[in-house]
Amino acid sequence: MSVGAIIKLVLTIVLGVVVVGYIIWHTLRKAEDPARMAFRWMLSAGLFAFMYFKAGSMAEAGGEEAAVGIFLTVICGLTFVFIWRHSIASLIAKPFAALYDGGDVPPEPRPAYSVAQARRKQGNPAEAVLEIQKQLERFPTDVEGHMLMAEVQAHDLKDLPAAEATIQQLVAQPGHVPANTAFALYSMADWYLQLAKDRDGARRCLEQITQLLPDTEFALGAANRIAHLVNPHVIRVPQDRKTYAVKEGVRNIGLLGSQQQPQAPEAADPAQLAGQYIKHLEEHPLDTEVREKLAILYCDHYHRPDLATGELEQLISHPHQPHRMVVHWLNLLADLQVRTGSDYDTARQTLQRIIDRDPNAGSAQVARNRIDRLKLELKTQQKSEGLKLGTYEQNIGLKQGSPGH
Repeated sequence: MSVGAIIKLVLTIVLGVVVVGYIIWHTLRKAEDPARMAFRWMLSAGLFAFMYFKAGSMAEAGGEEAAVGIFLTVICGLTFVFIWRHSIASLIAKPFAALYDGGDVPPEPRPAYSVAQARRKQGNPAEAVLEIQKQLERFPTDVEGHMLMAEVQAHDLKDLPAAEATIQQLVAQPGHVPANTAFALYSMADWYLQLAKDRDGARRCLEQITQLLPDTEFALGAANRIAHLVNPHVIRVPQDRKTYAVKEGVRNIGLLGSQQQPQAPEAADPAQLAGQYIKHLEEHPLDTEVREKLAILYCDHYHRPDLATGELEQLISHPHQPHRMVVHWLNLLADLQVRTGSDYDTARQTLQRIIDRDPNAGSAQVARNRIDRLKLELKTQQKSEGLKLGTYEQNIGLKQGSPGH
């Protein structure tokens, strides 16, 4: 044998050993029972050695000994199949099963707060905080963990400074999406209002939203809420259920004289309301709720659709307004145009603006449906204005004195 042939043989043996060794190591690492897998490899190695040295030499001898060697080789092959049957079946089925169960890809590690939740339900908030901190040590940027710990600190431990420190730790981390930052600070503001009636603390959190997320819809929402903090009746969060005190009604109302009948509460003076709205908007121009009320007041009381349109257009044209709010104001503008007797084209153009913003949105389809029945809506409005109470009965006294009555 030449030197080149020897080198090729050695390289082939080394390569074979490396490949077989890697396969053995990989199967042992992935096996559910490494000891059983190691036994399979040992048994397979013994069968291979027997086939190569004993059965192979008998097959080469010829005659009856060759037939016995072939028979032994077949037996060893069937034994191989029996030993590795599960692995062979798994190798064939695994690519198809991986389409449904993900295969051998390890699941993405995620924090688990079930223990913390259990401790909280058991009335041990301090232990719950410790469990949450363990998870945050592994996942320091997890929003759910920070919010859960701040909620436990605020609601269960009544420690609002600690809750705000947790929120500020979350907000200071880079990489969080604006929605999560705004949600965290909104929640802290709600807790200040709900748990401590602290408008200054709530204002501080809301102002931080306007500073961290300028020129966004979150900043607009925060500015709108800041505008309402000047009203002491706003010390409640949106999810709180508002309660109303119902006074006892007048008993035996049918026996009372005309002077004793209960009087309906006087409505607020529209001129006074308009003045309050205008003064409020000078200080808080981003208060969308008050500006909308002012537009309706201009239209319904002062009969000035031009002023109402101007107020609503300020809301519609302001950048970064949420799409749903712009759609609401455009629909409101169309309502006011119908109520003030505008023509069909004017109202239709207002509704068309909703369609032009996003033709595929559900609000666009609603606007199309309203355009289809807009003429009927205008006609109904005109009839309701014409049929005022007493119009058709204003000459009833003449009917009584006319012939035939």
